[in-house]
Parts: sequence; C-alpha cells; structure tokens
Amino acid sequence: MNKIKKFLNKRLGFMTLLIIFLWIKSVIAYYIDFSLGATDPLQHLIMIINPIATAVILLSLALYINKTLISYIVMGIVYILETILLYANILYYREFSDFISFNTIMGVSKVSKGLGNSAMNSAAPHDFIYWIDFIVIALLFISHFIKLDKRPIRKLTAAATTILGVMLFSFNLMLAESNRPQLLGRTFDRAYIVKYLGFNSFLAYDSIKTAQNNQVRSSAVGTDMDTVLQYTNNNYAAPNPVYFGKAKGKNIIIIHLESFQQFLINMKVNGQEVTPFLNSIYSDKSTMSFDNFYHEVGQGKTSDAETMLETGLFGTSEGSFFQSLGGDNTLQSAPAILSQKEGYTSAVFHGNVGSFWNRDNVYKNMGYNYFFDESYYNQTDNSNTGYGMKDKLMLSESVKYLEQLQQPFYAKYITVTNHYPFELSDEDNDGFVKPDTNADTVNNYFLTAHYLDNSLKEFFNYLKDSGLYDNSMIVLYGDHYGISDDKNPDLAPLLGYDADSWNDFNNSQLQRVPFMIHMKGLKGGINHTYGGEIDVLPTIMHLAGINTQNYVQVGSDLLSKQHKSLVAFRNKTFVTAKYTVLKGNNGKPEVYNNKTGELIDLENDPKLKGQVKKWQQEVNQKLKISDVTNNKNLLRFYTPTGFTPVDPKNYSYQDEIQQLIKTRNKLGLKSTSVYSKNGNQSTTPLYNTDAPEIGDDRTNIDSWENVLKDDAKN
Repeated sequence: MNKIKKFLNKRLGFMTLLIIFLWIKSVIAYYIDFSLGATDPLQHLIMIINPIATAVILLSLALYINKTLISYIVMGIVYILETILLYANILYYREFSDFISFNTIMGVSKVSKGLGNSAMNSAAPHDFIYWIDFIVIALLFISHFIKLDKRPIRKLTAAATTILGVMLFSFNLMLAESNRPQLLGRTFDRAYIVKYLGFNSFLAYDSIKTAQNNQVRSSAVGTDMDTVLQYTNNNYAAPNPVYFGKAKGKNIIIIHLESFQQFLINMKVNGQEVTPFLNSIYSDKSTMSFDNFYHEVGQGKTSDAETMLETGLFGTSEGSFFQSLGGDNTLQSAPAILSQKEGYTSAVFHGNVGSFWNRDNVYKNMGYNYFFDESYYNQTDNSNTGYGMKDKLMLSESVKYLEQLQQPFYAKYITVTNHYPFELSDEDNDGFVKPDTNADTVNNYFLTAHYLDNSLKEFFNYLKDSGLYDNSMIVLYGDHYGISDDKNPDLAPLLGYDADSWNDFNNSQLQRVPFMIHMKGLKGGINHTYGGEIDVLPTIMHLAGINTQNYVQVGSDLLSKQHKSLVAFRNKTFVTAKYTVLKGNNGKPEVYNNKTGELIDLENDPKLKGQVKKWQQEVNQKLKISDVTNNKNLLRFYTPTGFTPVDPKNYSYQDEIQQLIKTRNKLGLKSTSVYSKNGNQSTTPLYNTDAPEIGDDRTNIDSWENVLKDDAKN
C-alpha cells in the first residue's frame, strides 16, 4: 500500500491513475452502451487498448507546466473534458445511434434545449459508473492519501511521456490497419473509427475532414454553377418517346445486388445454374437487360453505387461521398424528385445498422420517408452474416412494412449476403455444390450468389401473390465487383480462360454488372448499349415520365438515341463500344479491342490515338463536373423549377411504425397501401420462404398485427 501511495503522490503517478480511470470507463462504454460490432479477438484487443494512447498524449501536456497547482488543474480539466465527451457520446448514442461530430458540437447552441431533454430521458441507472471516479479522487485528496507533487518535471520526462503516447497510438493504428485496411481512407461508419481508434481520434478526424470540406465550400460562388449547367445542357440526352412514361404511376422497386457480377448470369458450375431465377428474369420478354453495363464505383464501393443511382453524380475521388459530404450537401435525389413530381412514398430496406456508410443521415438528406434498418427486424444468434441480416430473412420480414407504404412508392432493397468474405452456413445451402478452386473466396462467392438468387425468387413470388407485381417496375443492378483482381486468376478457368494469360483487359471485362428493368408489359430484350451506373437515374426517371433536363446529372438515359456509349471509371480509365482504355505502367494509355482483347499500338494508328485523347478529355470533364458540384456543394446555388430542396430535419427514422399508422389513418378509405387494398389484412402469410430460421411455421414471419403488438410493448 505504501508503494502505491508513494507512486500516486508523484505527478506521473497521479496522471497514470487518471489514465486508468479513463481507460476503464471507455472500455465499459464500448461493451455496455455502444454497438461497435467487434467480431474477432484482434478487434476486441484493439477496442480494449485504444483509449490509452490519446489519454497519455492529452494528459502529458500538463507535465510541461512547472507550477504545481496549475499543472494539476490542467490535468483535472483535461480529465473532466474527456469524461464529459465520453458521457455525452453515450447519451447521444442512446438517442441517435451515432457519435458526436464536430458539426454537432458547433451546432449544440441551436439544439441545446432538445438535446438537454433527450439527455435526461436517455440516462440509465448504471451511469453512476462514469462519475463515481470523481468521488474516489476527491476522497483520496481529502484523506491526504494523494498530495500535490511540488517537484518539477523535467522537460525531457514530459517529452518522453508524450512520445510514449504517440508510439502507443502508432501501434494502435498499425493493428487497426492490419484488421481494417484503408480505415481512414475509406470510412464505412463512424463506429469503425471509434472501435479502432477511440473517441478522441474520431473527433480529430471528423474535425479535419469538416475543415477541409468547409474550406472548399467557402470558396464556392453561385457563378460556379454556370460551367456545370452548361455541361449538363450540352450532354443532355432526350428521352426515347417509345419508352418515356411507360412506368408512369408504377411502383419502382430497386433491388441492389450486392457484389454481383455479370458473368454469374447464365453460368453453370458442376452442371448447376448458379442463378436460375435471375437467369429467367434476365431473358424474360418483359425485361430490358443490359449486357454491357459497368459499375463505376471508387473507394466508396456500395455507397458510390447508391450515390450514382440516387443523385446522378459520381462518388468522390477519395473515400465515400456518403461519409464525407452526403449528410450535408444539397441534393437533387430520386426520392425527392419522385415525391414532388409524382407523389411517391419512399423507403429503404436494409439488414445492417443504419449508421453504416452514414446512411441514416444521407437518406434523410435525399428525402427518403422511411428507413428500415436492422432494428426493424427480428434478430437471432444465426440471422446475420458479416454485413447484416441474411437476405431471405430481411426480404421476408420487410413485407410487413412494404405492404403499409402508400402507392405509388419508390422502394430500395439492399441485399448483403453476397458480400465479401461470402460466408454462409451449411443449413442455408439447398444442395448447391461449390466449385473447387484454390481460393475459398471464389468458391464461396458462387454459393452466396446462389443463395441471393433463391431469396429473390421468394420475393418475386410474394410480389405476384400480393398484387404488387402488376403495378411495379422492378430494377435490379449489381453494385460493384465481388471477386477482386488478385483472385481473378483463380476464377479464370471457371470462365474458360487460361490463368497464366490473364491480364488487365480481362480484369476490366469483369467490371460488368447486371442491369435489368423488369415490368409487366415492357417490351424487353437484351440491350447491347454500353453504359454504367451513372446512367441509371435519368433512365428510370424518363421511364417514370419525368424529364431530367433541368436536373444536374452527368449520366444519360440508356434508352435515348442520344446516349453516348462512353463509360467513365473513377480512376479516369474508360470503355467505349469498341475499345477499352486502361493506364499502362508508363502512364500512357493501353487500348484494347473489345472483341478480340488485342492490345493496339496507337503509334501505328494516329487517328485512333487522336480519338482516344478526345475521349479522355470527355471522361476527365465528366468526373470534374461531378466532383466540383459535390465538393463545393454547388446545388445549393441552383434549384430546378418545380423542385424544393430537401430539409433533412423533416425526416426521422425513430418511429417508422407510428408514421405508417398515422398516414394510413389520415387517408382512411383513400389509402392506397396493399394492406388497405386487402381489407386491412396483412399479406405476410403470402410470403413463402425456405429459410431454416423460419421453417414451415408461417407465423414466424411477423404479421402487421404482431408488429403493432411489439411496438405497443416498447
């Protein structure tokens, strides 16, 4: 005991005590009050150690002060601020399932009353844990167990302490990067940074990103829109009169096929069709299928695909638009356009946490009325894969909400089971035999794709049985590649290629993803037009009877006779109807013939060389227009006639069930929901799934009545 007392009576000893208290409180919060989703021993280790480094760095600042009392006061202030930050995040997370950002702190005066009430309501009995240490510290000083250390600290000792903190942080960051590469470059979720690096690092990172964004935005002026509008006007493709308005008044259901590549369509493995249902949809006479359609995502991957789908603009050149700008920028997004022009209700269904990719904020900014994340579905020990709820479970449980939406509706489904690392339990396999390559990733990819296919078959059956199918346009698209380039040589033999001769051109061809528009009565067929995800929004809008000429979109209608078959990738490479242009090792373009795969010598073809240069300028300009619009938030300076910018404050995803009830009751006999059309009877019994978690007992799929009972209990 004397040794402990002697140590605590040293300034470094007292600082160590404060670090230990902060560390304990943080770890308790991680495991009790936050859902950080640690899934392996290394992640748990990182969570346990990450509060230490920044606490050492911040508290060490007091060691540079010679005056004893002031040094202790500074340590006390830092400690109090750190505790306040921790507890404020706890209360904020309980209310919003998110962490306090720089903008939240800056805007606290505007919402202090509301936050104060929320904080009081969010307090929990165990919260005394986060404050009891102050009583302990006070008693230690009152009892003179701890006394102020009046001896000065050498600057070298202070510096060594700070350096120790920096070294600990570097070690922490190294572990984080080994478990989650590009953690800061490709930020998926605020929770990721907290889980890997702690609150202080998250706030510092968020502050830096906010300052960078604000600096760029502050330099913007209204006249910057002139160049953007000139570009969009010059590159506008008028709708094809044969298809314009064909889906007017129809429900629009978007099905986001996670990591789904075009080569899966009509492919067989061990004599089995990998995706028999999607194959049937792809070749259906009522489906317009595009076989030269490419994903165009960057580091934001899935969120980039959503950005293009919803806004008609590319993701950012680095990181994710959803994370960096999507929650704050003024947007002209599909949900808002459809709502204001045609009276659509909008909703997203997703089996992951709402904060992943910052969706819970971005969707509000897009004007989505509802967002049904994982909290709206029954969760069991085996209901999830790595990135959320299994597709069969999410799709089957979603219909209890889908049937309540007022028609016409715009509904987006984000599937997750076919996501790297493509994990699926044996009980979810219907007997599909995986390929036997040298890469488990490749083998499992076909299994999870097959599972996704079965999930969609069940969902389509429900749409037909409930009557929704006859009044809906269903759009299916692959968001990005599933098999990465380094695994493609293992995939090559399955595609009929020699792994030893596999090259960059082959990699580029695998960036094709499916794009299908399915609607009863639509004149379908296989369309060979070259296009990409940036072209989806104008295509859908024109089918819905909404002209996109006045909106800022850099893609063009794939069905338009004026559509340019020039597909721009985020890294500035591109594909045309005849050529694929990649970057060579020497920085010069490598041009391949799409039909033969032959590498063309541009020096022997000056005409093509000049054309490639022209195409490159067009690609650069398209990306530049998109980037300047996003980075400078230029849409705040331009509002199309008849469009009202979205105010995200008008949207809340906290009480979706009550909102649905309120809307239906208000409309009464005028309600257009499937539930109302079915005599106020749930259509969930029509959904048949072979998901083992549900089994043959159809009552395991919640009816709307059960949802209401659960909501009443809560």
